[in-house]
Amino acid sequence: MSRITIVQMESLIREQLPFAVESGFILESLAEGRAVVRAPYRSAFLRPGGTIAGPVMMGLADYAIYAALLSRIGLVELAVTTSFNINFLSRPGEADLIADAGIIKLGKRLAVGEVEMVSADRDDLVAHVTATYSIPPDAV
Repeated sequence: MSRITIVQMESLIREQLPFAVESGFILESLAEGRAVVRAPYRSAFLRPGGTIAGPVMMGLADYAIYAALLSRIGLVELAVTTSFNINFLSRPGEADLIADAGIIKLGKRLAVGEVEMVSADRDDLVAHVTATYSIPPDAV
């Protein structure tokens, strides 16, 4: 069972992470150690060449892992990204992006998560992400 609700996460995002609000990211589901976040397609996300810009994909993935982590540890606002690696696998279409995140290792001070990202107009992965988060002392 998740230690936070979608409503609690959305409230945190509105109050503390305005970039996610501005990006229009939508938390679609939340379960213990898992989160699915959607970035509705916007032409403003495009870069030269007509593909979705990497920073949009990176922001979406980071948001998704953060939500998945908080589903395990509760509302620990100061859990922060300490490393982030993204592999861009194929060009996303002009469609929504969907980030499916999971926590693969949760320790006392560090958590490791991963994201599989797809473009809503096809089935193959457009990106794979791994990230490590630092958890403040006494948070877990």
